[in-house]
Amino acid sequence: MDRLKELRIDRSDKAQSAKGGLVLGVVVLFLVLAASAAWWWLGRTQVAEVRVASVRQISGAEAEAEASVLDASGYVTARLRATVSSKITGKITEVLVEEGMEIADGQLLARLDDATALRQLSLAEAELSSTRSMLAETDVLLADAERTWKRFDKLVASNVSSQAQLDTAIANRDALLARLAVGREQVVVRERQVEVRRQQLDDTFIRAPFAGVAVTKNAQPGEMISPVSAGGGFTRTGVCTLVDMGSLEIEVDVNEAYINRVKPDQRVVATLDAYPDWKIPAAVITTVPTADRQKATVRVRIGFDALDPRILPDMGAKVAFLSEDEPERPENASQPRLTVPKSALRKDGEQDIVFVVQGEILERRAVQVGTTQGDSVQIEAGLTAGENVVISGPDDLAEGDRVSVQ
Repeated sequence: MDRLKELRIDRSDKAQSAKGGLVLGVVVLFLVLAASAAWWWLGRTQVAEVRVASVRQISGAEAEAEASVLDASGYVTARLRATVSSKITGKITEVLVEEGMEIADGQLLARLDDATALRQLSLAEAELSSTRSMLAETDVLLADAERTWKRFDKLVASNVSSQAQLDTAIANRDALLARLAVGREQVVVRERQVEVRRQQLDDTFIRAPFAGVAVTKNAQPGEMISPVSAGGGFTRTGVCTLVDMGSLEIEVDVNEAYINRVKPDQRVVATLDAYPDWKIPAAVITTVPTADRQKATVRVRIGFDALDPRILPDMGAKVAFLSEDEPERPENASQPRLTVPKSALRKDGEQDIVFVVQGEILERRAVQVGTTQGDSVQIEAGLTAGENVVISGPDDLAEGDRVSVQ
C-alpha cells in the first residue's frame, strides 16, 4: 500500500505555482492600466502655451479706412475766408467784434472817425440846396422873359415897337433857357456829390461781407487802418479775420506718382490729428489741375459729408482714399463691426472655429466669418468685443485644455 502511494503524482506544487502566476498577471495588468491612466491624465492636465489677441470692435468708417488704396495728409481749410478791412484810410473809434463771435452778413464790425465825412456831407448838401435855389430864380426870370418876348412880338406885329427890341427879348429868353438847363445839370452834379459824401460816411462803418465766425481780432480803437499796407508798421490792414464755417474742407498734397488713384467723388475717410479715433466720412471734390514742380505733388480738395463743430480751420488731417471697386455701403455701414486676426481662425470640417480663452481653459467657438481686410477678418456672429482668442499655439488644442497665455 505504501508502495502504491509512492507511485502517485503530487500535483499540489503545480497548483500553487499556477495560482501565483495568475496573481502576477493581474498585478502587471493593473500596473499597465494605471500607467496608461496616469499618462492620459498628465497629458490632459499639461498646460499649453498660447498667444492671444482681443476681439476688436471698429466702426464702419474704420473698416473702410483699412481698405484704403492711398493715404495722404493735409489741413482743414475754408473756401470762404477773409481779413475784413476798410475801404478808406482812417482812425478806428470802435471795434465791435471779438474772437469766436458768430457774425451775420452785413453786421457792423467797427467804426472809423467820421468827423470829416460828416462835414463834407453837410457841405455837399448845402451846395445842392444853393444850386436848387438858383435854379428856382432862373425859372422866375425865364417866365418874365417869355412874357416880355410875347408882348414885344405883338407890338412889332402892330408896328408899335421895333424889331430890335423883339430880338433883345428873344435873346434874353434864350439865355435864361440855357441858364435853366445848366442849373438843372448842376443840381444833378450836386446830388451826385451828396451821394459820394454819403458813401464816404458809410465807408466809416466796417461791415461783415458774409456770415461766419471771427477767428482773429486784428485792430483796437485808436489805431489807424488802411486798405493798403503803409510804411512804419503802425497802420492796420484789417479789423478781423472772418471764416465761413460752412465752407470747410480738406486740402492734401498727393505725390504725383500716385495721383492716378484719385478720382472725383471718390470716397474718403478723414482723421483729424486732434481726434485720432474719430473717422469722418468724406469725398473727393476735385483735383487741382496743376502740379508743384518743387514738391512733385498735386493738390486734392476733399469735402466732408457733414460738418461738425469740432472741425476747425487749419487743423491737421490724414485721409484714406478708398478703392473705387468697393461695393456700395449698406445701410448699416456705420454700425460697429468685430474683427480678429486671420491667424485666430481654425477649420473643423467646413466650420470656422476659434478658441476663446476663459480664465485658463479653452472654449471652442463656432463663428460666422465676413470680409477679409489685410491681416484681419470680420466676424459676423459667434464672438463679442473684448474676448481673447488664440492666435498661435499647439495644433492639437481642444476644448477644455488648460493654457498659459504668453
